[in-house]
Amino acid sequence: MPLPWALRGLLNGTLTTRYPGRSDPYLDGFAATVEVVGGRDPDPPGVLPTQEALDAVCPTGALHRSESGDPVVTVDRGACIACGRCVLAYPEVFAWRRGADVAALTRGALVVPSADDTEEAVAAVRRALADRVRGLRRSVHIRHVDAGSDGSDEWEVQALLNPVYDVNRLGIFFTASPRHADILLVTGVGAPGMRAPLHRTREAMPDPVVVVAVGTDAVSGGLFRHGYGSSGGVGDLVDVDVWVPGSPASPFSILHGLLLALDRVPAERAPADGSDR
Repeated sequence: MPLPWALRGLLNGTLTTRYPGRSDPYLDGFAATVEVVGGRDPDPPGVLPTQEALDAVCPTGALHRSESGDPVVTVDRGACIACGRCVLAYPEVFAWRRGADVAALTRGALVVPSADDTEEAVAAVRRALADRVRGLRRSVHIRHVDAGSDGSDEWEVQALLNPVYDVNRLGIFFTASPRHADILLVTGVGAPGMRAPLHRTREAMPDPVVVVAVGTDAVSGGLFRHGYGSSGGVGDLVDVDVWVPGSPASPFSILHGLLLALDRVPAERAPADGSDR
């Protein structure tokens, strides 16, 4: 008599995502972050919320209104915790952005719709990173360091090893030793007690090394950016190559960030300027 788990496997079929070889409906439909749909003041003026109103609705200060020229509203996805308060308060200005492919090669590219980085500058960063990781495409190992996380990001990182995502199929593995690692994946706000261990881990890794900051806490400090136990993210502690926003970042967002670091993201999902598709 066949075992129950064998029958269940036959009934369910293959559950592992085909991404990045094929598109995935969950990746494309997941509301991973917020976008600006009405960021400029229309005629008549006065429709956009003031900076004081934006500060009142956003707990992390991720919303900004620029008064230079025509008023423009932007969202810093690196500080956004995806609470959705701005979408509820100002649906004519903000909306959920569908798609978990939100990782960026520069911190400035997480500020939308007006990033500080030019398309040429981000393209240059992409080329430099691609040259650096050229020898890491067949099999890479990740050393994960929790630099002061609340634990939610760790659950999402762990999910990469389950049958749905199965990063091992892509030649991506986790290792306990930094001396065997090619990618340093960092979560957490950069707590003071983890600064030295983080530096030691980075120094123990053989070059070339790719550093990926995962989650809003690691990118900007999130809700704890002004706390005594936070460094405001890990960008000042290590040289970050890829920034993955999210609170927490979804497994697909993390996978997209890893593939972006390895220059293995399908061309149609990797705009040169790091902006939305």
